[in-house]
Amino acid sequence: MTPDIELNVSNRNRRLIIFARSISDFGAFLNMVALSTYVYWLSQSAIAASVFLACRVFGGIVASLLGVALFRRFTGRAPLVFLDVFRALLLTPLLFVPSAHQLMLLPFIAFGIGLGNSLFAIGLNSQLPIWVAADQRVATNAWLTSVGATGAVLGSLCSGLLMAAGGFQMIFMVNILTYMAAAGLIMPLTVLYPSTRQARNALSDEWRELVRGLRGAPVLAVMLLISLLDTLGSAAHNVGFPILSKDIDPGESTSVMGYLLAVWALGKFVGARFASSRLQGRANDRLERAFLLGVALMSNAFIVTFQQSELHWALAFIVWAGMGDGVAEVALISRAQSEPQSLRLPLFSLLTLIQMVGFGAGMLLVGPFYSSWPLTRVIVLFHGLPLSALLFTAGWLYFRSNTAEQQARCQGRH
Repeated sequence: MTPDIELNVSNRNRRLIIFARSISDFGAFLNMVALSTYVYWLSQSAIAASVFLACRVFGGIVASLLGVALFRRFTGRAPLVFLDVFRALLLTPLLFVPSAHQLMLLPFIAFGIGLGNSLFAIGLNSQLPIWVAADQRVATNAWLTSVGATGAVLGSLCSGLLMAAGGFQMIFMVNILTYMAAAGLIMPLTVLYPSTRQARNALSDEWRELVRGLRGAPVLAVMLLISLLDTLGSAAHNVGFPILSKDIDPGESTSVMGYLLAVWALGKFVGARFASSRLQGRANDRLERAFLLGVALMSNAFIVTFQQSELHWALAFIVWAGMGDGVAEVALISRAQSEPQSLRLPLFSLLTLIQMVGFGAGMLLVGPFYSSWPLTRVIVLFHGLPLSALLFTAGWLYFRSNTAEQQARCQGRH
């Protein structure tokens, strides 16, 4: 394949992937809001809504354990297309089954949606290097992060508009169409760099190999640890958003929360675009530093945001939290994709496991704190965890750099 043809194929693939991911993410956030509301509407029980969300998170955890086995056996576009069709079929019974019987189905649908969403993300992120040229991966990851943030806001906003236009049935029909459209965009993908067929090892062997790989890349291992701590902070501010919105304006708390999420998404879009322009073609150490700086900016900005009592100040700070989030996400995914092919799949499975377990555990942990502590103190505590890890990492990197420099000087003298 000539360089010109290779570039054209890579450009075509990245456009298809970006559009497919944008539609898929829009559908994921659309059904997250709509189905959660639908469960509560059917049951009139907050416990039922909590069980629904727990089933969705549990599906993501199972996906992180199954992802390696699935994508070792089935590679390329076929499993991604299947996952889109699978998610569409999961929602189909909600169009035909009487509402009196749907409440029993919804936990299984939630589990399947969580499973499908996470498997799709694992498969797409781990296999992106076979479809997109190396010098376009950071830019592609930046666009995927940008459309993910945009999909979160549009999905949340459109769920209300579709509800007003045609009720829950309209939302479910549109959601099914989004997944089918994403499948249609994945189908034309062309493999640019054929992957080497990997042996289907036992899951324990895959994890042992990953552990050995992370020992050889200690900074990447620290990035994963910081990601775990960051999910606890994410859980804290997600639970805290309604509280902050009510504190800012009790009469318009829903509108305030919408503004906060929209400006956060705008900041994440800008941060991802900035990362694309600054990190393209950079070495791994540059990606690692960008991740650490992004997390630092995000956590500090969230801490300051939740200290505010005026909307304009909260919006002024939360946009920086979004920018840090965008930079950190692009840097982390791009850094993970630079690992050898044999490690990418278990690495992204582990990353999904970290996000699901951390966020789920965080949602459970923050509740008791909110019942006895003020909002500002809870946010400082949980976002202080990744910041503490960042300070430790910065000291460790400084010590390691000085040690390496001294060793080089000693060798130069001898």
